[in-house]
Amino acid sequence: MGTILVGTASWTDKTLLESGWYPPEVTTPEQRLRHYASVFPVVEVDSTYYAPPAEATARLWAERTPADFTFDVKAFSLLTRHPTRPAALPKDLRPGGAGKNLYARDLDPKVVDQVWERFVGALLPLREAGKLGAVLFQFPRWFPIGRANKQYILECKRRCEPLRISVEFRNHTWMTEENQAETLDFLRSYALPYVCVDMPQGYPDSIPPVVAATSDLEVVRFHGHSDKWTSHDIHERFGYRYSLEELKRWAPRLRELGGRAATTHVLMNNCYRDHAQTNARQLAAVLAGLPDCDVRPRPGGGPED
Repeated sequence: MGTILVGTASWTDKTLLESGWYPPEVTTPEQRLRHYASVFPVVEVDSTYYAPPAEATARLWAERTPADFTFDVKAFSLLTRHPTRPAALPKDLRPGGAGKNLYARDLDPKVVDQVWERFVGALLPLREAGKLGAVLFQFPRWFPIGRANKQYILECKRRCEPLRISVEFRNHTWMTEENQAETLDFLRSYALPYVCVDMPQGYPDSIPPVVAATSDLEVVRFHGHSDKWTSHDIHERFGYRYSLEELKRWAPRLRELGGRAATTHVLMNNCYRDHAQTNARQLAAVLAGLPDCDVRPRPGGGPED
């Protein structure tokens, strides 16, 4: 049985800070990270999607967390074929006169190479500290299954070395009944972790909640089931609190996945106020109650109501 690490996506969301989850005396970025890491063993860094991190910042993350703490890091938008604000690029790499969102295809290939090199280099302090799980490549809904896109995934894997990557899809063609086995076999053949998701169904970017192991590391992300999934307001989109019954239904599937991988990261991405933190503690408690389930954290009491 592998180890299941339960945590959340982000520890600095504005509504989380307003929710009262942090004790009143915890007011600085350093204090917040230290407090979060005293409760959970893993976190997903989402700010890196919007702008590449600085190496000094990654070093501080490593210094402010326990030796066995783990960071998953979301890949910068330009690298996952999402639109990117020109201001998000390093100043010396910004194209002159750019006033709208950019894609990698809009830039000189040498600039794109620099973005890759700097992004990977900035995360090396986490890897050197033994605290980097995987770089999450969440591909957009306009990234369907196909030979060229498979090759791009392998390019991402190569460009990120020595860091490892995980892969989340938002285009349904990867996980249709006809293509599901092909997709999972492809990821498995390159030991790429498939990111299992729980999310609203019936939308163009919906992926079914398939639980599958494709490497020694597995990742599961819980996006909630907001009825405002198409909203441009991120808090409306992810503002969902799971019921205890919903989490209990997921627990056996997570335990089964944990039995197929050395390590499984379970991340609550329903980031609105303290919903993710509360649900993560609840889920960890439910998993801890299952036989032969090695889960962290192991709450002292039972699941919250």
